[in-house]
Amino acid sequence: MVPERETTTRERAASGATASSRARARLDQPRPPRRRLLPEWDPEAFGRLSERIARFLGTGRFIVWMTVVIIVWVVWNVSAPSGLRFDEYPFIFLTLMLSLQASYAAPLILLAQNRQDDRDRVNLEQDRKQNERSIADTEYLTREIAALRIGLGEVATRDWIRSELQDLVKDLEERQNGHHPDRAVFPADRSAGRDVHDR
Repeated sequence: MVPERETTTRERAASGATASSRARARLDQPRPPRRRLLPEWDPEAFGRLSERIARFLGTGRFIVWMTVVIIVWVVWNVSAPSGLRFDEYPFIFLTLMLSLQASYAAPLILLAQNRQDDRDRVNLEQDRKQNERSIADTEYLTREIAALRIGLGEVATRDWIRSELQDLVKDLEERQNGHHPDRAVFPADRSAGRDVHDR
């Protein structure tokens, strides 16, 4: 009986060893990249290339070069000896080349436009946020200026104090000279003076 138990524990240990020998995926490390059948490319590099091509297709230089190539193509295939002509009069190969160029140019231009639209969308979002911050700052500064104006309305300015002091000096001089004995310096004194004279 004892040998049977030893064999079963050995089998279990062997099966456990094969299970532990399998490579387990570690969660603290990135997975190694899988091999793919299709080639990989950098979408940003491809997008930059498409923008460069679309920018060239939209220039006058491209139109001039394409016109020169078509003229040389047609002249060569009309005036060259028949053994050297590679595209006879209906110019089917020229039509095929122009169709191929157009079929590649259209998606490249659309890709460039999509990338430009994405950039414009990001710029518009940043401009909108900047405008919101500017409006908030302007409203805050407007409130602060209004509060300062209200506060300054209650503060005595230098010119106002100077004019009040000049008025007081004039009143004192007039009182000393005896021109207006009834006139008091302050309104409270003036009313008190009237009460005294009335009595």
